[in-house]
Amino acid sequence: MRWAVLGGGHWGTALAVYLLRQGHTVQLWGRCAKRLPCQPDRVDLFPIFPQCARPEELRCTVDLSAAVRDSEGIVLAIPSHALRALMTTLRTCLPPATLLVLASKGLEMQTALRLDQVLQETVPNVPMVVLSGPSFAHDLILGKPLAMTVASTNPTYAQRAAEAFGSAQMRVYTSDDVAGVCLAGAIKNVLAIAAGISDGLGNGDSARAALITRGMAELHRLGTALGGRTETFMGLAGAGDLILTASSDLSRNRRVGVGLGRGLSLEAVLREIGEEAEGVCTAQALFQLAQRLGVDMPITEQVYRVLFEGTAPRVASDVLMRRARRSELQMPPDVTLSSAES
Repeated sequence: MRWAVLGGGHWGTALAVYLLRQGHTVQLWGRCAKRLPCQPDRVDLFPIFPQCARPEELRCTVDLSAAVRDSEGIVLAIPSHALRALMTTLRTCLPPATLLVLASKGLEMQTALRLDQVLQETVPNVPMVVLSGPSFAHDLILGKPLAMTVASTNPTYAQRAAEAFGSAQMRVYTSDDVAGVCLAGAIKNVLAIAAGISDGLGNGDSARAALITRGMAELHRLGTALGGRTETFMGLAGAGDLILTASSDLSRNRRVGVGLGRGLSLEAVLREIGEEAEGVCTAQALFQLAQRLGVDMPITEQVYRVLFEGTAPRVASDVLMRRARRSELQMPPDVTLSSAES
């Protein structure tokens, strides 16, 4: 297939290189680039992967219309806050019947919409799948094995994407739970910040395990209230991605939390990381969404308060530990949603 990968960061670049290795033709687009000294007509978007040379056949451009021209598939690997504006621009030059593969994770901060809903609003009736699961760009580009989920309400689209991405390196499962896969990918980033804060405070491995487990309960409560399925939240896009993101030092969101737990300001942490950490913006949208729906999400609430209200990480940790005792099996009241919210 002819693919355009939109997003010149680590994840977009890793996906572009991976698709090249599977025999596809790939054009990588990003907003910022540098000219190649030997070939001034070409630009380089390749981020720093110390153990991987830039493939000669990887074509890069900063021209959006040129990137997607004649493409059969378009991978979206851009920050969540940029998705609506990009797709509003892109809809005038989308090739007919091109398949959109949403590889970004998060919620739109202003509306708290899932990213697939943003696509539905900006480019309605375009074939779309969501690609998610426990995966780091570092592992993908180094050829390490991993497993992902592709979700679509149309099984033909899901199968088409699974065939394009599946290989001996990447095992791909299909799903029709688009809402669940998108929500899991967004919520796990916020919970990873919480796990990082705990580690930064020196709370230990046991505390991290407890946070991940109770975070899964929060993910499940909100996710099922918004139409996702339990099986999704226990699968690759849910538990798998959460465990990876909350436990590994390769996780930017976990590193944000670690820095905060060690006493750094949010600005200092983000400056040190130098890349997008989706969990920061998502925490605000997620907290507001949970408040509006009346869904109990105490870990998410404390992450929000640390990030946006200046609550000290140790205070947030103590608040969680001092919550009223309850049965682990106790279920919160049912949440009834309007059709517009679901």
